[in-house]
Amino acid sequence: KRLLIGGFEKLYEIGRNFRNEGIDRSHNPEFTMLETYEAYADYEDVMRMTESLVSTVAERALGSMVVSVQGTPVDLTPPWPRTPLREAIRKATGIDFTAHPSLESLDGAVRAKGLRLEPQKTRAKLIDALLDFAAAEVIQPVFFVDYPVELSPLAKLKPGTTDTVERFEAFAAGIELANAFSELNDPDDQYARFLEQVRQAQAGDDEAQAMDLEFLEAMQQGMPPAGGLGIGIDRLAMFLLDQHNMRETIAFPMMRELPPGQQP
Repeated sequence: KRLLIGGFEKLYEIGRNFRNEGIDRSHNPEFTMLETYEAYADYEDVMRMTESLVSTVAERALGSMVVSVQGTPVDLTPPWPRTPLREAIRKATGIDFTAHPSLESLDGAVRAKGLRLEPQKTRAKLIDALLDFAAAEVIQPVFFVDYPVELSPLAKLKPGTTDTVERFEAFAAGIELANAFSELNDPDDQYARFLEQVRQAQAGDDEAQAMDLEFLEAMQQGMPPAGGLGIGIDRLAMFLLDQHNMRETIAFPMMRELPPGQQP
């Protein structure tokens, strides 16, 4: 984003990422990420690029835009449908998170539905956990769009709203393929978002965004509107090659240690 501010209008980077997070079939603490930023683009432009990029990779690598995932054909041919996140979660769980403005209210709705979820420390984390139910029902590719602002501290507000941002995540066969949004470029709004993230961190969210005063100072020089994208290369390869676990597409994956006496 600082390079956008410096005048570079189109950027991409493929690099190693390291995150202090758990290990499961689609997460590993070390992974490879493609990131792109384009000035004067928004999340609609990035959606069109994403569906074109993924389908083209499939066609060039595998000879077809239709891939097989665990025996089920998945058609990556654009365009992919766009579904509001609110609608996707409501369809999967019966819960409308917009009707529950507090953590306590939303948690009560989750318990009333009998959903098995670990207790969450913030409303944002609970909505993110509910998203997993919606993602699990996805077979054909889809964009979930328009996320709550507390889930997306770096994304631009959707016009005419105060609590929804222009963000999407792409899913297929229950796997997240991409995450993107229209980038927030208002330094005053960004500062307020950072303050809210600090409050969420104090409430126990260890994934909350840290305050970044140097970035805010750069934004004050003038950042163009832009669309940003992130695609996990290892996860995309896992999806296209029909591998059940991402460690099959990472050269030296971190392995979870087994308890003493337990056999692999």
